[in-house]
Formats: sequence, C-alpha cells, structure tokens
Amino acid sequence: MTLTTLNLWAVLAAALSAFLLGGLWYSPALFGSAWLRANNFSPGNAPTASAKTFAISFAISLVMSINLAMFLNDPKTDLAWGATAGFLAGFGWAAMGIGIVAMFEQRPWLYVFVNGGYLTIALVIMGAILGGWR
Repeated sequence: MTLTTLNLWAVLAAALSAFLLGGLWYSPALFGSAWLRANNFSPGNAPTASAKTFAISFAISLVMSINLAMFLNDPKTDLAWGATAGFLAGFGWAAMGIGIVAMFEQRPWLYVFVNGGYLTIALVIMGAILGGWR
C-alpha cells in the first residue's frame, strides 16, 4: 500500500482529533491539575503555549496520523480494528515508552498515567477514524 491509497480527509480528521483531545485532556476540566502536579508546576509557573507550539503540535499529530494510517492501509480494516490498533500503539508503544523514560527521569507515576493516557486515547480515536472512514 502507498500514500495514494490513504483517505487524506480521514488522516486530517484523525490528526485534528488528537490535537483537540489534547486541548481537552490537559485542561482544568480533565487532567490539567494532575499534569501540573506531575511536573511540579503551579498555575503561576506553568509553561505557556505559543502559536508556534500549537502549529508544531498539529504537525506532529499529522505525522502520527499518517503513520497509523499506513499501518491500517488495508481494505479489510474497519472501525473496530482501527481502534484496536490505536490502543495497541498507544498503550503498548507510546505509554510504555513514556513509562521507561519517566522511570529514568524519576518522574511520578501520575506523569505516566496522564501523558500515556492521553496518547493511548488519542491513538484509539485516531485509529477509529482511520479504520471507520475508508
């Protein structure tokens, strides 16, 4: 399979979903406070995101989406397999990779749960979009 067989609209939608989920995930409504604690930030000394940060973050989400789309680039792929593959990539690779790095950086488990959880859920949603929107 090649890039020409990908549904580019699905790839863009999947990238956008991860980007939007990140905004919600790290907001005070969900895990923003836990993320602050896990990084020893307080609301007054938390890093701020610039337009450049958002642009680069979206570009990275797009690379993630293209990569996952290439793994799912088979006519038999459906929503269920897309979501499953997203979970396997998110939990098995991304979250576990964050866990390894966090252990060596002596970060708290909360750091792993918040960031690994985000990547797991983001990739499940991305996979569902890519698998379901063929």
